Amino acid sequence: MADGRRHIGVAERRARLALRHRLAGTARAAAPEEVADSLVALHGTDPATVHLAVAARLADPAKAVPETERALYEDRTLVRMHGMRHTVFVVPAELTAVVHASTGLAVAARERAALLRDMASAGAPDAAWLAEVEEAVLAALARRGQATAAELAADEPRLREQFVYAAGKSYEGVHTVSTRLLRVLGVEGKVVRGRPLGSWTSNRFRWAPAPPHPELDVAEAQAGLLRRWLRACGPATEADLKWWTGWRVTEVRRALSAIGAHRVSLDEGPGYVAEGDADPVAAPEEPWAALLPALDPTAMAWQGRDWYLEPALRPLLFDRSGNVGPTVWWNGRVVGGWAQRADGEIVWRIPDDGVRREASAALAAEAGRLREALGATRVTPRFRTPLERELTA
Repeated sequence: MADGRRHIGVAERRARLALRHRLAGTARAAAPEEVADSLVALHGTDPATVHLAVAARLADPAKAVPETERALYEDRTLVRMHGMRHTVFVVPAELTAVVHASTGLAVAARERAALLRDMASAGAPDAAWLAEVEEAVLAALARRGQATAAELAADEPRLREQFVYAAGKSYEGVHTVSTRLLRVLGVEGKVVRGRPLGSWTSNRFRWAPAPPHPELDVAEAQAGLLRRWLRACGPATEADLKWWTGWRVTEVRRALSAIGAHRVSLDEGPGYVAEGDADPVAAPEEPWAALLPALDPTAMAWQGRDWYLEPALRPLLFDRSGNVGPTVWWNGRVVGGWAQRADGEIVWRIPDDGVRREASAALAAEAGRLREALGATRVTPRFRTPLERELTA
């Protein structure tokens, strides 16, 4: 390049993705903790995403569900918590303080202010009352170890208090204090989501006290998080970084400067890699395929996705809110989508005839690995997309 920056093309970006996201056969992990550490954070809004994202990256997919359950609910080496973009993630336990300081504090302040404002507008009890309820809830949770919202309301009946939200507007509704307060406490890092009610696919869950962690300096935490993310997902553009973190542009630029990020050239313009990470990365020797679940952290890692996702596939694979459905990958790019039918059959669709023929054997093997992870379980994504619905119709 005329300005001396090294250019990282699409082929190398796909090679980095294959290896660092544990998708190529030689890069697969032995445990869920290795997967989460490599990816920084796994999307946790849909519980099934976590287990299936792990399964796609483990050398032994049959271990995905029991080992992820162990990590989340027994050893607590992984923690499900609110994080970037006010989204629920599963992160390594040692990263909770970084996520909380870098992202959670600002979101938490807005969430608590919004709750108090909405309660005041509805004539509901004031901040002092809410503080009393909060103290009682945290004490009850400490006694129980983990509990559902209903169980906590049995200990603290004021959680059942209701108030009208947005009175007189088209989206008017009735909110319960328990729903809003527990969400605020989650973002504030005081509680985390615990073991689900029922199977690992259930969206109903218990609450648990958050693991203790030190209070970090915000700027230092942001620098630490960005360094880890660039190691996993770099190169990335400034827009990618702002989108994934949910930070202001000034915060992104401050963190980039703090970690000495190296500027490179990408097809879409300037990008960044972590310090010392500008050397070329070779592609895996063997071709690889993957069946990744809805909301998989690889598919959702970047705002600019044209280097791994054909624009023509977007309407099929994303819902109207921008949530990605189950995706089929071939050598570092999304080539189609998949679904599980009611009888357990794994089916997929790849529009490109050439890719479909080339990847057929590898995808059949990946479908077998997925069946090992699922066993008798049937999974329906929480956010359904046009192709997934069509395949299961």
